Amino acid sequence: MLDVFTQHPWWLATCLLVLGLVVGSFLNVVIYRLPLMMQAQWRRDCCELLEQPAPADEPSLSLAAPNSHCPACKASIRPWQNIPVFSYLTLGGKCANCRVRISPRYPVVELLTGLLTLWLGLHYGASLQLLGAVLLTWALIALTLIDYDTQLLPDDITLPLLWLGLALNISGTFVPLADAVLGAIAGYGILWSVYWLFKLLTGKEGMGYGDFKLLAALGAWLGWQVLPLIILLSSLVGAVVGIALMLIKRRGREVPIPFGPYLAAAGWLGLVWGEQILAAWLGTAGLQP
Repeated sequence: MLDVFTQHPWWLATCLLVLGLVVGSFLNVVIYRLPLMMQAQWRRDCCELLEQPAPADEPSLSLAAPNSHCPACKASIRPWQNIPVFSYLTLGGKCANCRVRISPRYPVVELLTGLLTLWLGLHYGASLQLLGAVLLTWALIALTLIDYDTQLLPDDITLPLLWLGLALNISGTFVPLADAVLGAIAGYGILWSVYWLFKLLTGKEGMGYGDFKLLAALGAWLGWQVLPLIILLSSLVGAVVGIALMLIKRRGREVPIPFGPYLAAAGWLGLVWGEQILAAWLGTAGLQP
């Protein structure tokens, strides 16, 4: 199969686009259901800690069950109504049963995942780097939207992502293993230090522990050298967006803004163009010939 993909790049591109669209559809499920599953587990844990019975009306929810359905009329979505992007367009963006409008974010996530997966295939070709890059990209898309919606960065994604990055770099897939280990340690330690310094100075929590774990995971994938770039880009974009929200929506400074989406975006840029950006940055500063 690898030989077929190498000899016929168009076949690889087609497979990656279709795969990305399908995975994007699954990511929509993860983005919506995983926070609900976490909250349900927290309620059960609290009941167990307080020695109280668990809520009897707690619905059973997983990534596989129940089947997808319209949130308005609860009608089940048929397989032919769940084809990524195509079904949304043919249904006119509305439920086939009650005609209530479906959020356009679903096809946008599917299309974004498909296009990024295709682009990575063109960038890396059929290789182990491609496999790692698409897995990291899919995880970052899910984390971005979960954090945007709920200000949560689930351990169920960040921790496996960290260990997978270290595992792939045993053979130096992206960076040498030593750089990956130092990246994981430094990524967690930098934001942990910022968190406690901010808390000691202000008495407030400036970010969540999920941000530490996400930066540690990015360090495990990309090495410690890319961490300054990720922190700088995410901080600049976060500051600009935060100021814009305060001016446009008149949001107060006390309203929290999720930092995970900016870390994820900066990490993806570091994955694809990290070396070029660092070289240009150092060249501008006169630190390299």
